[in-house]
Formats: sequence, structure tokens, C-alpha cells
Amino acid sequence: MTEHATRRTGTGRRRAAVAAALAAAVVAGLTAAGAPAALASEAAPAPAAAGPDSVRRSLDALVRDDGLPAALAAVRGRDGRTRTYTAGVGDLATGAAVPVGGQVRIGSNTKAFTAVAVLQLVAEGKVRLDAPVDTYLPGLLRGDGFDGRTVTVRQLLQHTSGLPEYLEDPALADLTAVRYRYFEPRELIDMALARKARFPAGTKWEYNNTNYLVAGLIVQKVTGRPVGEEITRRVIDRIGLRHTYFPAPGDLAIHERHPKGYVRSEPGGPLREFTDMDSSVAWAAGAVVSTDTDLNRFYTALLDGRLLPPAQLAEMRTTVPAEELGAGIRYGLGLQSRPLSCGGVYWGHGGTTQAFRSRGGVTEDGRAVNITVTAVPDNEATVRHMADAVDAAFCR
Repeated sequence: MTEHATRRTGTGRRRAAVAAALAAAVVAGLTAAGAPAALASEAAPAPAAAGPDSVRRSLDALVRDDGLPAALAAVRGRDGRTRTYTAGVGDLATGAAVPVGGQVRIGSNTKAFTAVAVLQLVAEGKVRLDAPVDTYLPGLLRGDGFDGRTVTVRQLLQHTSGLPEYLEDPALADLTAVRYRYFEPRELIDMALARKARFPAGTKWEYNNTNYLVAGLIVQKVTGRPVGEEITRRVIDRIGLRHTYFPAPGDLAIHERHPKGYVRSEPGGPLREFTDMDSSVAWAAGAVVSTDTDLNRFYTALLDGRLLPPAQLAEMRTTVPAEELGAGIRYGLGLQSRPLSCGGVYWGHGGTTQAFRSRGGVTEDGRAVNITVTAVPDNEATVRHMADAVDAAFCR
């Protein structure tokens, strides 16, 4: 495992981001089962712990015991110091080290970025949360049990619309088969429209990726610009996320240093490399590439009020129960709150793609954690271990 420590200076949580990231420290003799820990530091390094701390232990266990190729983490404590960690290997074929601060596909964390763009438009008076979708996309949503004249923008962002899930279409049953295929957003939405509504709009909560494809189209219709450009302008560039981007059409590779991602064709089956892909299949619901550290900066800036005015941030944090995600979890507008074993909650989202899974967020007192693994857990025990790793990092 590798650990990298930095300190953020200044008063309060509105502190400047660290000026640059270190290159990865390469550990000799790294194996798929993990490696001895090493420490890299910037100008104000943290003292090395006497022994492996909870984050090291958690990441080592995810690799050693759960069989994940690699795990990465960025953790900022109450002292304002950020530590980044790696465990496992970045490339199973070559045994190359996991790059410290490597880029990964962040999946549904993208929904929080999209929701911020929509809520900024609300603050500008260009979108109304309780307006029907037909106000902005007339005639788009017509189908068996759903109608854009009764589904609202708020219901899209909060997953209470009842729209069908486009990922349930048979054409997407095996995403590895469409790995390099480009999809227009409307093509994906048409897959959903051919199915029956999940429930009447506003009557219950159910996680649904179609909601954020429609939200992305609203951003495009109102601004006249691609949603990726709007997310870049309104979020990524605004708070200086230097290692985060929304892939352009046809952009298959991850741009910067990164671990390879892997998939299994069946639970317990062999791992196959699955890093490059056309992320248009996820678009405004899950296409963004970032790092654990940039995700911490994003959620910190969001809760600090640097991306939304108070009224829209309050709307984003107004939650409903989302128990299907886990006990005590609640969902706002593209933002989740999850309880901690040491008390309180953390705010974030989490994301899963074909080959990466990220979990984490920030607390009210400025702690921030994000952990990413380079294969999607294929059993409930590993899912629980990853959630426990995030909890331990917050509560250590």
C-alpha cells in the first residue's frame, strides 16, 4: 500500500486546494494481494503512524480477502490534512503499481454534478423545480403510465418520477457487448419510453438512471450547450477540479495516470480488463472521470456553499427515505446522506460503472473520504466491507 499526505491551510473549510499532486511512489515487489506501505509527502507531511491505520487495514483487506485488484482512497481528517492511499496492483498483466491519486470512472457521482447544474439554472430563474418536464421538453415523456405533463424536475432529481429504467432494456443486458458503442441520449431515453412506468409519479422513491438523462436534456435545452460543457463550466472549472472531466463523444480512454478496471462475467469468475469504454451509455447519469481527491473537493465545495446559493443547497439537502440503498440512507436532489457508526451522517453520492466502484462523501465538520475499487463487488459481503471501510475512515 502507498500513502500520500498533504495539509490544507487557512481558516475554516473554505481553504485553498493543494497546489499539485505528487507522482506515485512505486513499491518494489508489489503483488495482487497488496504490498507494504510507504509514505510520500508534500511540504507539510503528516507523521507516519506507528502501525497500519484503519484505512490501510481496510484497503489491504479489500484486496487480500475480497479479491479486488486494487483500492484507492483519499481521506481528509479534522486536522485538515489529506492522506491518499493505494493497495493492490494497478495492472494485473504487468504488476504495475497503483498510481497515487489515479483517475477513475466515478459513475453515478456524476448525478450530483448534473443536479448542481440544474439547481444553478433554478437559481438563475431559468428552471423551476416543480415545473413539469413538458415545460422544457414538450412531448418527450409519453408512455404507459407516465406523462411529461405530470412528472416534475424535482421528481427527476429525487428519483420519485416513476419513469422506466433504460438500463433494463435487453440491448443493454450485457454492457461489455456495447463497450465501444456511442449512444445518443435520446436513443437511451427511447429504450425507457418503450417500457411501463414503475409507479405513478410522486408516489414512492426508486433509484433510476433515466431521470438523469432527462435532466441532462433539460440542461441542454435551457442553455443551448452540451451538458458536458455546462458541467465543466459550472462545476469542474469553477472550483478547480484539475483531474476531473466529462468525456467528449468518442473519448474512450482515461486521460491521466490510472489503474486499470476489471469485470467478471459471473460471480467468482476470472477478472477481465475493462478500462477503456464509450461512456455515452451513462452520459449525464454516470460519465464523469475524476479522482478520489477531486471528489472530496467537489463535495466539500458543495456543502460549503461554493456551488449553489443557500436556497438551492437547502433544496438539494431536503431528503426522502432511500432504504433500498441501505438502512438510514436518505436521498435529496442528486445527494445522499448516510449514517455513521460514530454518530452523524456524511453527504455524498457514490458511483458504480462496469469496472469501478466509488463510495464516500463529506461531513459537516469538514472530514472527507472517498474510496474506489477497480472491480465491482460481486457479493454482498464485499459491498458491506467497502461500506465499512468508508465508515472506518470517517470514524477512526
